[in-house]
Amino acid sequence: MSTTPIDLPHGAQGAHDAGHGHGDVDPHFQHHFTTMEQQNDTAKIGMWLFLVTEILLFGGLFVGFGLMQGRYPREFVEAHTHLVRWQGSLNTIVLLFSSFTMVMAVDSAKKNKPSKTVWYLVITIICAFVFLFVKYLEYSHKFEEGWYPAKWYRGVGDAIPGSHGYATFFAFYFMMTGLHGIHIVVGIGLLSWILMRARRGEFSSAYYTPVDLVGLYWHIVDMIWIYLFPLYYLIQ
Repeated sequence: MSTTPIDLPHGAQGAHDAGHGHGDVDPHFQHHFTTMEQQNDTAKIGMWLFLVTEILLFGGLFVGFGLMQGRYPREFVEAHTHLVRWQGSLNTIVLLFSSFTMVMAVDSAKKNKPSKTVWYLVITIICAFVFLFVKYLEYSHKFEEGWYPAKWYRGVGDAIPGSHGYATFFAFYFMMTGLHGIHIVVGIGLLSWILMRARRGEFSSAYYTPVDLVGLYWHIVDMIWIYLFPLYYLIQ
């Protein structure tokens, strides 16, 4: 049997040593990567590819909204007056603040400040729940007034009776804001997951990739709302 030594790449050697109980290797390091930096960069590229699909998804809905607005311009302008602008504004402020706290959570993890990481994540989650609560109040009011989407529309006092434009507006409103709300719920789940890991002290300057990736997701969710807010609440 040959005993000739085999040269291994740096990362593979580290994984090999870790498997035999030797060397100071990060437990989060995956053996199929050469370095920890390569692993982190690959994870970030994967997240960006996923976020591109999210942008394409909402992009298609924005295009559809624009086409229907061109078909029912008057109805869309009148229907938007049923939306409560201060509620949309409040949710915008809440999400912008949550983006700031998410940035600070990533920065704290990067600088080996676990307690601050935990607190910033908690504040971000609270902001997410505030957003959903305001949206719940808004949806409840719409349902009470009969402003349902599509064929379920029961609104009264329309300037153009019998027009499908009002129902179309609320169909897009509930579809786009509802889909965005689902992303908020998913975000709460992800934030809670990294919060639990942060409380266990898993993140440091050497490894904070999950916090960074969830931060990217959260910023995209916030950015989408920045487009939804003027589209629905400031339409002219």
